This record gives sequence, structure tokens and C-alpha cells, in this order.
Amino acid sequence: MLQLSLWKRALILLICLGAVAFSAPNLFYDRVERHNDAVTAIEAGTDTAETQAARALWPDWLPTDLVNLGLDLRGGAHLLAEVHVSDVYADRIDALWPEVRDLLRGERATFGGVRRMPSDDAGTLRVAIANAEHLQQALTMVQTLSQPMQTLTGIGQQDLDIHIEGEQIVVTLSEAERLATDDRTMRQSLEIIRRRVDEVGTREPTILRQGADRILIQVPGIGSAEELKDLIGTTARLTFHPVVRVTSDAEASLEARQMIAPSMNDEGLYYILESTAVVSGEQLTDAQPTFDQNNRPAVSFRFNPAGARAFGVYTAENIGSPFAIVLDNEVVSAPTIQSAIPGGSGIITGRFTVEESTQLAVLLRAGALPAQMTFLEERTIGPELGQDSIDSGKIAAVVAMVAVLLYMGLSYGLFGWIANLALAFNIAMIFAILSLIGGTLTLPGIAGIVLTIGMAVDANVLIFERIREELRTTRGPARAIELGYERAMSAILDANITTFITAAILFALGSGPVRGFAITLGLGIITSVFSAIFVTRLIIVWWFERRRPKTLNL
Repeated sequence: MLQLSLWKRALILLICLGAVAFSAPNLFYDRVERHNDAVTAIEAGTDTAETQAARALWPDWLPTDLVNLGLDLRGGAHLLAEVHVSDVYADRIDALWPEVRDLLRGERATFGGVRRMPSDDAGTLRVAIANAEHLQQALTMVQTLSQPMQTLTGIGQQDLDIHIEGEQIVVTLSEAERLATDDRTMRQSLEIIRRRVDEVGTREPTILRQGADRILIQVPGIGSAEELKDLIGTTARLTFHPVVRVTSDAEASLEARQMIAPSMNDEGLYYILESTAVVSGEQLTDAQPTFDQNNRPAVSFRFNPAGARAFGVYTAENIGSPFAIVLDNEVVSAPTIQSAIPGGSGIITGRFTVEESTQLAVLLRAGALPAQMTFLEERTIGPELGQDSIDSGKIAAVVAMVAVLLYMGLSYGLFGWIANLALAFNIAMIFAILSLIGGTLTLPGIAGIVLTIGMAVDANVLIFERIREELRTTRGPARAIELGYERAMSAILDANITTFITAAILFALGSGPVRGFAITLGLGIITSVFSAIFVTRLIIVWWFERRRPKTLNL
């Protein structure tokens, strides 16, 4: 056991030195963070004297990975949002109406006129035909629009429920399709929120789905919850609608397929629009801040092929007619179509500032949220409170460390101080791993590290106590040390495996702070076992080879 091969010694030493090197940047957190920000800015094309000075704060050849600080340590904003998943049902049904209308109008001689009837449920399409005696035949045609489900949970089911009620054809999403739509809506909302938050360069945001229709958003380093809401709270839903007429009456009467939207720039002016959009923001592929021909801030946009085709066909067929560019149910502008626009690109003009046009481009480029959100909970955590948490965590860690060091040194003498040295490498390993994997350290995470400090010496205590017992029954210290490590191994593994299983369960079933605690606890278990079995052994072997003691003072 004392005869460690050269390659094992080299590997253990290399791991220890690597742990020190990759954890060291966290001791100079502010300097390394400013260096990393400067490198990112320079790579993005912002090369100034200030960024070069910040870059010089830390050598490029040294490791620059840092442990990310969580919301409770860095300060920031916390939001809990509820997604109105049912909104998507109405959008889906509205998009289906032109297909149903065109399908039935192809048999006008048989069915007569086709009308969309009012419905109390926005997610329900009701269609009536003039020749009601052919309603069953019309139903059969409309049912061809229903497609088999493509999801694993919806195998063998259709996406639409189409039936007759009275003298109307009723089209709704099937239950399986609603469940699948809910899941898609939540996934899309999560991705879009993540992209919008990433656009402003925040570090390690926490964006998680909670329950069926809620999203938890935690962004360290952002100024306030209101600032975060401004970034993600707007849906930035861009749509293009035919204009029916312009009015100053906010309560103007509407037909079944119409909607009213106020002007964004002209107070008291309202537009009566066709409710079904020609194209929507979901078909955007790019949006950039720009300037119009009068050198005023604007936003240019470009559609994907499907959107470009629909936009081109509509503009070609409606030259001389006005159409409205609607952003979040407000008309940004309503230009008259002068000619066909086949390229699928255009420009949004309005009374924007440069900052507003840039923000709008960011929101549009990040994608439109598929449904509205309601913020159920919001909190702002100031950086001062986060610093207080860090200071408290440091004090707790130092107190725990000093207590453990003194206990081990007084209890086991030289071997205790060897265990203390291994404990220092153990903590370095935890921070090195967290830095390399981009882990986030929270206040419960600090608690996990403090607990690890206390637990890390458990394995050494088992080994040293076993060596003491072997010294009473064996002749030489070498054999006692060998048997001590060998016979303490089963107890060390049993104790740490059960604790690791607990940490794994906490990580799997917990969320947020609980996961942070579980991660640091789990990592601490792995590194403490490694330091006890290999690091302390290596140091003891080096000491024993040089001193060749006749007895061990434990």
C-alpha cells in the first residue's frame, strides 16, 4: 500500500496542482471577471484603451474560469411568471379559418356562402354554410384538414376535433393536441426568454419550468425586477393586418372577423383591422435597428421563405390598399401598398428613439412569445444583501476550517496536519470543478461546502483510528499504515456512498437552492474521498520514505 508507483504519484500531484491553478482565479474574482468581460468585448469588436486596461488585469495564459455567483450572492431579479397557454389555441384556430373557408368555397355551387359564426370560446371555430342540407358533406371535407398526431403521447389520435352542432361545423383542438400545444408553448417560451436574457449578456440566469404553466426566472446582476420585466414582459408580437377603416371611436362596432387596435403614435386614432393576420412575427428571420430615408430611427426586418411568399402575394394583390403593422396590439404604422414587395423584407418606422429601435430589434430578433404572461411574484435582491451573504459564508467557512484544523492537529499530531493539508487541496478541487463546469454557487451551496469541510476529515479519522488499532497488534509502522488504509476502505465507501445517494436524490427532486446544496455536497463527497485515500497517502508515503520512523506518534 505504501509502494505507490511513479505514474500514480505523478497523477495525484498533477490533479492537486491543477485544482490549485483552476480554483485560484476565484481568489481574484473582480479582476478576473473584468478581464473576461474585456476579452469578450474585444472579440465583439470593441477594442478601446479601457478594455485593454481591463484585459491586462489578469494574464491571458492563466486559467480564467470562475464560479458563477447565484442570485442570493450577486443580487439581481427574481420573477415567477404564468404563461397563458390557452391563448395559443385561439391563434391556431384563427390561422385555420382561411383554410376552411377556401376549402368550402371551392364547392360554392354545392354549399353556397360560407361564414364564420361568433363563438364564446376563442379556441373554437364555428362555420355555417348557406345550404345546410349539405352540412354532412361539408363536414367530411373539413375533416380532411385534421392530421394524425406526431408526438409519442398522441399516437393514434388526430390534432383536430371536428363535428356538427345544430347547423354549424365546430372545429376545436383535440385534447391530445391541446396537451402537446401546452408543452410546445412552454418550451418555446422558455427558449425565447432565455434568448432575450442572453441578448443583454447576463451571467448564468436561472430559467426553469415550474409546474404545468409557470416559469421561474432568476437573473443575477440585473438592476431590478422591473428592468427584467421590461426585457421579457412584452410579447413583441408583430403582425401585419389588412385595414378595414380608420376611426376615432374606441367602442366602434365590429364584425365577427374584425379587431380594433389603437395607433401607437396618434392618440385617439383607432384602426379597424381584419383579425386574421397576413403574416406574423413568428415568420421573421432577422430584425435590426436602422434609419429611414429621413434619418429617423427605425427597424428593418426580413421574413423566412413562407412569410416572404405570403407577404409578396398579399402586397401584389392589394396595391393601393392600406395595411397595418401591429406590435403588441398597437398599430405602429399603416402605410399604403405602393407596389408588390416580393423580397420578404421591409422597415418599421415610427416615433422611435435610437434606444427604443434597438430594444425593439432585440425583442423581435429573439422571437415572439407564443402567449401572454402574468407575473405572479417578483423580487429584487440588492448586491449589498448578496455581499452580506458572501461575507457570512466566508466567516462560517473560516470558523469551520479553523475548528477542524485545530481538532485534527491536536488529535493526531503530524498525521492530523497532513490531513489538514489534504483538506486544503480538497476545497481547491471543489472550486476548480465548479469553475470548469460553469457551476453556480448559492448560499445553500456555501452551506454544502461548509458541511463538506466537516465531513472531509471523516475518512481520515477512520484511517487514523484504524492505524492506531493496528499499531497495537503489528510490529512495524509500515504494516500498520498499510492495514489501516486497507481495512478502513469499506467503512469509508459505505459512509460516503449513502451520503452521495442522498445528495443525488436532493438534486433530482429539488430545485433552485436545494440543487445548489446537493451539487456542492456531492462534489465535496467525491473530492474528500479522493483526498483522504490518495492525497494523504501520497504525503505519508513521502514522509515515511524520508524519515523511516520506528514508531508512529498518533
